[in-house]
Amino acid sequence: MMTLVSYDVSTADKAGRTRLRKVAKALENYAQRVQNSVFEVNVDYAAFLILKNELLKIIDENRDSLRFYYLGNDWKRKVEHFGAKSGYDSEGLIVF
Repeated sequence: MMTLVSYDVSTADKAGRTRLRKVAKALENYAQRVQNSVFEVNVDYAAFLILKNELLKIIDENRDSLRFYYLGNDWKRKVEHFGAKSGYDSEGLIVF
């Protein structure tokens, strides 16, 4: 299931900067960064729920914003990319 996750974390104070790093790190464990605050997550539903729960525990809902766009399994027909930062194969080999 492909999901696009975007976030905006208030960095007006040290706690906000810490939350920003934690959100990015949590997403990096499950997803591919495609823009500064945008990640593509292509995992099964159970793994997605774990990630979503982790993110909701990190953010401050009064100061931060977290958005999920559910693209589903037929996502390739719904995504077009132009410009810099060439795409990647989210279903291909992952090398750490």
